[in-house]
Amino acid sequence: MAQILVVGSLAYDTVKTPSGKVDGALGGSANYFGVAASLFAPVRVVGVVGRDYKDEDTKILSSRQVDISGIKKVDGKTFHWAGEYDGDLNEAKTLRTELNVFADFHPVLPDHFKESEFVFLANIDPVLQGEVLKQTRNPKVIAADTMNFWISSKIDDLLKILKKLDILLINENEAKLLTGEPNAILAARAVAKLGPKTVVIKRGEFGVLMYSHGSFFCLPA
Repeated sequence: MAQILVVGSLAYDTVKTPSGKVDGALGGSANYFGVAASLFAPVRVVGVVGRDYKDEDTKILSSRQVDISGIKKVDGKTFHWAGEYDGDLNEAKTLRTELNVFADFHPVLPDHFKESEFVFLANIDPVLQGEVLKQTRNPKVIAADTMNFWISSKIDDLLKILKKLDILLINENEAKLLTGEPNAILAARAVAKLGPKTVVIKRGEFGVLMYSHGSFFCLPA
């Protein structure tokens, strides 16, 4: 069976919404993607955590037959993000980002990970996404996510990654920021011109808008 490789963050989050607040919630793109993708195919995760990362949280992945041999535990604290949702639950306001051990993270793929047929570059620095691709061997599909922070601060590095992608996942505001276009339709077309064969624009409760090979598809939430 085809193997899915994901490289991304494993984190603890502090999240505040109009309904309440939670501290130390399990977060990170690699965690959420790993759990979801394990429903469809074997998953391999690459990431870094600190000594404070709980064994029971690692077991959430391993209990789903996810290969966690690419997760390294090092001295220091795990990546921590704090944010709030105020009214519009589609957009989070970042209050604090503590990179901690993630600040010095350079992904190293175990040898048996390098042959993965499907690669998902989760929302991390595009420089690190490039480091991952240099270690893979002819994957069939390369997908990635990104965010406004990388669009604003690492645009040149991000553009290099976009040229190598089969699929890009991005939310509507990020797509507009990346392209300067005023709406999702025009933004999707413009993003596709930057390289990705398929563009998936996330629109919260409105589902997603997908643009692929000149055609649009709307998928409800």
